Amino acid sequence: MNESAYPEITICIANYNGIDVLGPCLQSVFEQDGNLSIEVILHDDASTDDSIDFVRSNFPQVSIIESSENVGFCISNNRMVSKARGRYVLLLNNDAALHRDAIRTLHAFATNLGRPAILGLPQYNMQTGELIDIGSLVDLFLNPVPNKDRNRRHVAMVIGACFWIPRALWDELGGFPEWFGSLAEDMYLCCLARLRGYPVIALPESGFDHWVGRSFGGGKIMTGALRTTYHRRSMSERNKSFVMMLCYPAPYAYLLIPLHLIALTVEGLLISMIKGDPRLWKEIYCNCLNALWAARERLLSKRTTIQKYGNTGLFFSSHTLVPHKLAMLRKYGIPSIE
Repeated sequence: MNESAYPEITICIANYNGIDVLGPCLQSVFEQDGNLSIEVILHDDASTDDSIDFVRSNFPQVSIIESSENVGFCISNNRMVSKARGRYVLLLNNDAALHRDAIRTLHAFATNLGRPAILGLPQYNMQTGELIDIGSLVDLFLNPVPNKDRNRRHVAMVIGACFWIPRALWDELGGFPEWFGSLAEDMYLCCLARLRGYPVIALPESGFDHWVGRSFGGGKIMTGALRTTYHRRSMSERNKSFVMMLCYPAPYAYLLIPLHLIALTVEGLLISMIKGDPRLWKEIYCNCLNALWAARERLLSKRTTIQKYGNTGLFFSSHTLVPHKLAMLRKYGIPSIE
């Protein structure tokens, strides 16, 4: 890798209290194969550890944006991309580490493709080395379904932990919706891209290692069970519902969105009763329904703009019919929520 006044690629790393993981992340960036010109921008989201001092001392070539307040993943990345000079942008989590040929693999595919596209790589568990996914499909309610088929490149979404996009396409799509805060912003941008006819492709080669669930806690399989947190589940259900409201094309939206709201309500009431925990209903499901109502005018206004571009065939090409939550329930039971 080499640095240049006119970099080909800008790598954007959002950081909050990541001193324990930043070293391997940045080292993996600067030890990439090839001779592509890059710049690295790090947005520090008001960390309370010594992240900034660590980066300045060990990786002085990194440009740092310091935030005086915690603004979340969406705003952090929007700020970095606004400063990016590269033709391509790679969003990279601070708790992810690239394989040595990752950037070369992404760049070669992007330049040979001949059209704008969002790209991702295979995601591996940092602790075990196990393949987590090669992008994801989604069910009809936009629950991500991990794809492990190396022969399937066109997917519904790739994870924001390692998210490659041409800068011009980012600008066209408008970046991440800042009012999401964090979670499902990658799903939103991938859905919007597919609505506009731009593919989302997960490459089977190379990859990245990831401390899954570190940022928000949970959201992963641990010791044979699914574990998550109230905060993560609340944000995920809310933002996933936002994406459905914004991106589902008519007439499908008129059927699937009401079904989603009914299913969400029933799910919340049942799980709360089974676990004897009214906090589940209040903090996750009721919070989601209240947030949708509070944001209804914004959602309807933005939906009108988004639905001017309706590539329905590409949008639904990576959907599955089996509800993923039911499949997970059969396999792992009711998730542990902490």
